This record gives sequence, structure tokens and C-alpha cells, in this order.
Amino acid sequence: MLIITKRNPPEEALDQVKEYLVNKGFDFHQSTGADRTIIGVIGDASILDEGLISAMPSVHQVVRIKPDE
Repeated sequence: MLIITKRNPPEEALDQVKEYLVNKGFDFHQSTGADRTIIGVIGDASILDEGLISAMPSVHQVVRIKPDE
């Protein structure tokens, strides 16, 4: 799963997303660009609530990555 933020998100809003992931037992990789941040969730993100993540103030888009079959 990739979580793409809105432009120039405040650090507190990013912390909310990261705290949610950690509380659910996930690790992540953060890539910070010029005006957007991408958070790559590590692990089987199928149990995460995409709607809840999408509703967070800093989130622009959530992209699920389907496993190879």
C-alpha cells in the first residue's frame, strides 16, 4: 500500500498516519519529495482500513498494490 499526501502536509498530520500504522503493527518507508510525501506500508496491508486512512487530513490518495499471482 502506498499513501500519498496532499501538498506540503503539516508534520502533525503525517505523524497521525504513521502512528496509525505503528499501532496496527506495521512498518513503513517514508519518501519526502519537494511538496508531497509517499509512505510505503511494509507488510500485508489488506487488514488496514483504506477508508479511514483516506479520511485523514494529510492524505490525498491511497493505492493498494495487488500481490503477484
